[in-house]
Amino acid sequence: MENLFIFLTIFTLAMFVGFEIITKVPPTLHTPLMSGSNAISGITLIGAVVAAGAGENILTIILGVLSIIVATINVVGGFLVTNRMLAMFRKKD
Repeated sequence: MENLFIFLTIFTLAMFVGFEIITKVPPTLHTPLMSGSNAISGITLIGAVVAAGAGENILTIILGVLSIIVATINVVGGFLVTNRMLAMFRKKD
């Protein structure tokens, strides 16, 4: 029970710090920031595949598969948004 309280405290602090950092990013840096977060999501996807492939019990497999689905949506969506943002800087014919 004590570990759960510590983990929830760290998670809550990380949310506040992340929110403060993201709100301070100027619009010109959003595209590089999105590309960096896509790379981090790719690492999350690899971790999800490893967790699902371990197959220690049914709960691990279910959570691993759900993580794969969510991480894949995040990676694909991030690349689509990045591509759309970069298209704004291309010359039009």
